[in-house]
Order: sequence, then structure tokens, then C-alpha cells
Amino acid sequence: MNPRWHPYGDRGLLLEVADTETVVAATDALRALAQVEELVVDLVPAARTVLLVARPGVDPRRLRELLPPPDALVADRPANRAGGGDGPGSADEVEIPVTYDGPDLDEVGELTGLGPAGVVAAHTGGVWRVAFCGFAPGFGYLVGGDPRLEVPRHETPRQRVPVGAVGLAGTFSGVYPRSSPGGWQLIGRTDLVLWDVDRQPPALLAPGTSVRFVDVAGASR
Repeated sequence: MNPRWHPYGDRGLLLEVADTETVVAATDALRALAQVEELVVDLVPAARTVLLVARPGVDPRRLRELLPPPDALVADRPANRAGGGDGPGSADEVEIPVTYDGPDLDEVGELTGLGPAGVVAAHTGGVWRVAFCGFAPGFGYLVGGDPRLEVPRHETPRQRVPVGAVGLAGTFSGVYPRSSPGGWQLIGRTDLVLWDVDRQPPALLAPGTSVRFVDVAGASR
């Protein structure tokens, strides 16, 4: 589908696009615009949309007139690249130490044909990026990883996934910031705290954050 704008309440504009890759590209493009910096109080990417919330007193219809056409926002821009640039919401690279002993590691190795060691190598072999956040406070949907790691969710979700579990689902990777039900393929775990209400900001990961997973076993494998 072609990207298009929709009105969203009395202060919002919602950009609808075809896929998450386009969301990443459009988010980068919007963050680089001076009119967004001046007139927008919040920019919220999701799986197939980007929401702009205008500052108080700014008419979103006027904001739409000042923005480039939707097609221009995503034209000739690399998607899923690491790093968030210098705009709002960008962040430095975060390293997440992982113990790769998840209950689904062997199954993911079979599904991908990589074997357990190959899954670990692929998961740690590049820089991921937080495309958007959701599901639970502090949960980032990470994209841009090795395409060989694309695996389906479990047909029947687990009733309890432990805090710190590192998983794969579709083209995404993610880390559970708290214990919850979940259907992702679990390949490891981390002790890093993803959500802490006493920290500013509470979420370690935000849209635009670059993430590198580090195998804590390393050379011992």
C-alpha cells in the first residue's frame, strides 16, 4: 500500500505504511525535519504506523501542509539500519549480555538449519534496532537482524515467560522486561534490567536505539 496520512484526534496525524521497514525509514525522515522538531511534541512509531502529536495550539491540518508528501518520506531511504541518528528518541548502542540456554534454542536451530551455535552466531553477529515499543513497558521490537533467524511464534503461548527472556518471533527479536505470557521462541536470557521505574528514563530501550547482543559464554563455546 502507498503511505498516507490520517487525522488522529484533535492534535494527531497518523502515517499509515505497508510494513515495519517503512516505519523505520519514515521515522528517520520525520525526525530529521525541522518542522517536526518545532511543531511536534511526540513521535510514536508502531508496526505499520507513525503517530505525530502536535504541540498545544498547533493545528494538525497545518502541520500536514508543512510536511513532505508521504511518498517522499520513505523514498530512497535505507530501512532497518542501526542507529537512530541525532533526532528525538535516538540513542547510543546498548549491549545486552545473553546466556544462550533458552528452552527453544534447539528448536530454532532446527527451524533455521543453523543449529544452536549458528543461531547464537547469527543473533550476536550484527546490530539490531528498536523499531517500536509495545506489549509491555520497556519491551522493544528489534529489527534488522540476520534474516535467517525468522521463525514463527508458538501456536500455543506459554502462560509464563520469565523476566529477561530473549526471544525471536517472525522478523523480530526482543527481551521480556517482566514475567508475562508469551509465544516467542526463547533462545536465551539476560540479567540486564529493561524497565526500572526508579531510572530516568525507566525504559532502557526506545525507538531508534541500536542493540548488540553479546554471548556471555563467548569463547567457552
